[in-house]
Amino acid sequence: MIKIIVGRLLQLIPVLWIILTLTFFMIKVVPGGPFSAERQATPEVIAQLNAYYGLDKPVWRQYLGYLSKVVRFDFGPSYTYQSESVNEIIGRAFPISLQIGTLAFCIALVIGVTAGVIAAVNKNKLLDYLPMSISMLGICLPTFVLGPILALVFGLVLKLAPVSGWYGLNYVPLHPAVMPAITLGFFYAAYIARLTRGGMLDILNQDFIRTARAKGVPEHEIIFRHALRGGLLPVVAFLGPCFAGLISGSFVVEKVFNVPGLGQEFIKSVFNRDYPLILGTVVFFGALIVIFNLVSDVVQLLLDPRSRK
Repeated sequence: MIKIIVGRLLQLIPVLWIILTLTFFMIKVVPGGPFSAERQATPEVIAQLNAYYGLDKPVWRQYLGYLSKVVRFDFGPSYTYQSESVNEIIGRAFPISLQIGTLAFCIALVIGVTAGVIAAVNKNKLLDYLPMSISMLGICLPTFVLGPILALVFGLVLKLAPVSGWYGLNYVPLHPAVMPAITLGFFYAAYIARLTRGGMLDILNQDFIRTARAKGVPEHEIIFRHALRGGLLPVVAFLGPCFAGLISGSFVVEKVFNVPGLGQEFIKSVFNRDYPLILGTVVFFGALIVIFNLVSDVVQLLLDPRSRK
């Protein structure tokens, strides 16, 4: 286990280097610059800004200079926020995205596993068709459509949750993170439900389950003690990309609900050509995805010792 964990952590370095390199040169290919939209700035002022931030140097020198900063975990200053660095922006905005992603992860896990187990136990019955139909609806319904619908129903009609904003909203009973989390969680709950159903059906058809039933073991004990551990292996393999998708997939949801998370900052950085903020958020999200996949693989190895070989 230690060898596997150390090996995956060492793989993190070249993966992040490739992500950083590709992103750096891709944003340099895009026409224009971070100060080209400044209508009131004269060409002399823009030239001074480019010289101040080192944008007048050759691209390869800019790349090596930025790479030397990243090695020291310094993503540089932000072009948009003059008083904050990229590290400070990530430290300010990421806890909000993490709060929404964690709540959405719990919602997706509880709803998805419950629906999948119920569907597997009641194969080809109403309690199988109903949750699987709803899960198919959740897969087909994108977050940018589900979000406004929930905001309309629970925000404008029922007035239970805020439609937009994050701070200072004390006039509604629900926390501002609830609606974005439900929007994200319902989408991934559909995938988890179908994976749980498939894994549970595969385990429930095994010989040791038939033996347990022949011995008179209660059905609930068969499900929760014998079948659930093996049936959740496909779900555990999906949890790493799922949680990473919940954190990074909050871009659209944060825009819909006007949440000042890291996804919102990334969208602003793209429109403002804020190169350091773009690179910092991309590398940060890339590291999160690799780490979450590692945690998912470790949990899978703990549940299934056969896969360690």
